[in-house]
Amino acid sequence: MSSILTNSSAMVALQTLKSINSNLASTQAQISTGKSVASAKDNSAVWAISKVMEADVNGFKAISASLSLGESTVAVARQASETVTDLLTQVKGKVVAAQEQNVDRSKIQTDITALRDQINSVVKAAQFNGLNLITGTDDVNVLSSLDRGSDGSVTASNITIQRQDMTAGQGTFGSGTSLAANGTASAAAVANTANTAIVSFAATWAANDTASVTVAGVQLDYTATGAAVGDIATHFAGAINALGLNGVTASASTGDLTISSKRAFETLDVAASATTAGNGTGLITTLNGTGSLTLASGTVVERAENIAFSTSAAVNSGDSYKVTIGSASYNYTAGKGESMEDVAKGLKIAIDTTASADISSRVTQNATTGQWSLRVDNNAASASFSVAGNAGGTASGGLFGLNSIDVTTNSGADRALANIETLINASIDASASFGSAQGRIETQNNFIGKLTDSLKTGIGALVDADMEAASARLQALQVQQQLGTQALSIANQAPQNILTLFR
Repeated sequence: MSSILTNSSAMVALQTLKSINSNLASTQAQISTGKSVASAKDNSAVWAISKVMEADVNGFKAISASLSLGESTVAVARQASETVTDLLTQVKGKVVAAQEQNVDRSKIQTDITALRDQINSVVKAAQFNGLNLITGTDDVNVLSSLDRGSDGSVTASNITIQRQDMTAGQGTFGSGTSLAANGTASAAAVANTANTAIVSFAATWAANDTASVTVAGVQLDYTATGAAVGDIATHFAGAINALGLNGVTASASTGDLTISSKRAFETLDVAASATTAGNGTGLITTLNGTGSLTLASGTVVERAENIAFSTSAAVNSGDSYKVTIGSASYNYTAGKGESMEDVAKGLKIAIDTTASADISSRVTQNATTGQWSLRVDNNAASASFSVAGNAGGTASGGLFGLNSIDVTTNSGADRALANIETLINASIDASASFGSAQGRIETQNNFIGKLTDSLKTGIGALVDADMEAASARLQALQVQQQLGTQALSIANQAPQNILTLFR
């Protein structure tokens, strides 16, 4: 049936042409934008995923900038600490030169002062964008990543950079919780008294009886001629004194040979033997003040008192320890990450840089227990000796004691030689720490760059248009559009054929 009111063919042709035009417009949009999903109406799920990923990409770009800034800041600190290490090495060379007495120590001290001032200048100048990592103790966080959980939550990750305080400040003693239990003094006083060994020669000696006494590895012999035991002791006392051993003297009294040692931080080995007519003489009967002994050999202990530090107590930033010798006190306040070893060495530096030449100190560690100890010797009159501690102080600088190096005297040169090693080790540790941190930041920055590229590739795979397919589809749709237009034109002419029925 033909109708002039309803043209079904035209309606079908029109719907087909509309569909073709819609597809053509979509294809042209893909070609012009380069995206197959340009808005949420194109594909809401894919569009939502791509926008989350694009937000992450922008976030990682900011992280990359943060890492670059952090890497530059750490690089400045590393370079500064390495420079300080080189300068301290030069200071050590000057200190070693000052060990020779036949040099102009005042001129050497001038050179050391110049190097010290240069070190302080480097420490102050080692900042990047106002941040100096070799002053202070607070850690610095560098934004390193955004971690997205399976539930969509996002958390920031950081690389923590530990500051390495390379200033030379004293710090302040704390007033908080007592830490006195973490250190124990071996005596209430430290004095210049000698430690002794007594070798007793008894009974009657016949001609050709022999005796020997060995002191510090030097063996002394005696062959009797029927003399009294007092003469034997006197002989050995004279022979020992003639050796000129540093800090070692001997005396005789009624057959007793007393060997005295005032050696600080150094033990003295003593041995005695005798071949007599069965008298069994020549044995050590008193050692280190303890009698009723019968020993063929023994060791006279070193002259020094001891502060033994805890092997279990933790050391926190601001923990302050004080050693009192007589009326003078010597303080050290620990920084972040330090140990009892650092406390002992810090107290040693405090003593060495301010105490009189009569006071000397050493730091030792027990090979079995690992316990660190500060040993103190006093070559003057007896002085009280104690240790105390409190939390809550302000940490001393990592180069504490640098400003007090003085090689113009024998004792100053000796002390400086021991302490400069501690300062060099501190600067080396700082350089190593910064180098490790810089390497980690660089690795993370490279990873973030690769991750960003991977995310961009993934986003492109989701939303980018296939330009080859779009080009082919455009040409096909253009042909379909032309054919659709022709079909609609033919369908629109169908009612004209009805006129022929009325002619």
